Amino acid sequence: MSAWLLDPFQYAFFGRAMIAGVLIGAMCGALSVFVVLRRMSYIGHGLAHSVVGGVAVGVAFGLDLYVGAVAATVVSAVLIDRVGRRRGLHADAAIGIVTTAIFAIGVGTLSVVPTRINVEALLFGNILGVDRTDLLVAGGVGVAFLGLLFTLYKRLVFTTFDPEVAGVHGVRTDLIELLFSLITAAVVVASVRVLGVLLIAAAVVIPAAIARLVTRSFGTTLWLATGIGTVSSIVGLYGSFYVDVPSGPTIVLTGAALFVVVFGVTAVTANAGRRRVTREHAGDDGRRGGRGSGSAGGPVPSSASRTAAHR
Repeated sequence: MSAWLLDPFQYAFFGRAMIAGVLIGAMCGALSVFVVLRRMSYIGHGLAHSVVGGVAVGVAFGLDLYVGAVAATVVSAVLIDRVGRRRGLHADAAIGIVTTAIFAIGVGTLSVVPTRINVEALLFGNILGVDRTDLLVAGGVGVAFLGLLFTLYKRLVFTTFDPEVAGVHGVRTDLIELLFSLITAAVVVASVRVLGVLLIAAAVVIPAAIARLVTRSFGTTLWLATGIGTVSSIVGLYGSFYVDVPSGPTIVLTGAALFVVVFGVTAVTANAGRRRVTREHAGDDGRRGGRGSGSAGGPVPSSASRTAAHR
C-alpha cells in the first residue's frame, strides 16, 4: 500500500499536481458552501465558459494562458455583478448573458485566428501540465481567499443568508457581492490546469451538497466541505495517474461517488429514524389507551357522574 501511494511522487510533475490539487480542492470546497447557499451553482459553469473565451483570445494574440483567463473572468465577474443589480434580472440570467457572450467571442476568434491550443487539457485538466506558475497562481489565490474569509467572514455570511437585512444593518452588500464574484473568478482561473474548464462547476457544488446532507451548521458545513474538496482532489489525482485519464474527470467522479454514498446512508438513516418515531408514537397511543380503560374495559366515569351516582 505504501509503495502504491509513494510511487507517483517519483515524478516531479505529480508532486506539483498534488500541491496544486490540495490547494484547489480546499478552495473549491470552501467556495461551494457560499455558491450552494446563494443558489448560484451556475456561476462556476458560466465563468468556466469565460475562461475558454479569454484563453482563446489571449493565445490568439500571443499572450499567456493566464493573462486571457484572468482578463475574461474579471470582466465577467464585474459585468455579472452590474447586470444582476438591474431590477427584474436575477443572477442566473446575468451569468448566462455575460459568460456566453465572452465564450462566443473566444470561439469566433479561434475561427479567424487559428492557434495551437491543447483543447483536451483545457477542457478536462491535465496533471502533466502543472508547473511552478500554476503553483504560484493557486497559492496566491488561496492566500487571497483565506484573507477574504478571515476579514469579511461575518459580513459575507450575513449577505449570503439575507442581503436585504444585511444592508439595513450597514453592511456594504454591493461591495461584498463584487468581492465574492471576483474571488470566485480567481478560484476558477486557478483550477483550470487541474480540473479543466468543463468540470469546475461540479467542483464548486458537490462538496457543499455532501456537507449539507449531514449537517445544518454553517461553520461545520464550511469545514466539512473544505475537507471533502481536498480529499476528492487527492484521490482523484491518484486515479488520474494510475488509470491514465485526465485529472478533472477523476476528481469530479470521486466527489460524485462520495455524494452517492452519503446520500444513500443518510436516506437509510432518515427512514429508520422515521420508522422508530412512528413505532414510539404507536406505543404511546397504546399505553394511553390502556390507562384510559376501566376494569371491565368500559370508559372511566367522570367525577361529575360519580358525584351524581352517590347522590
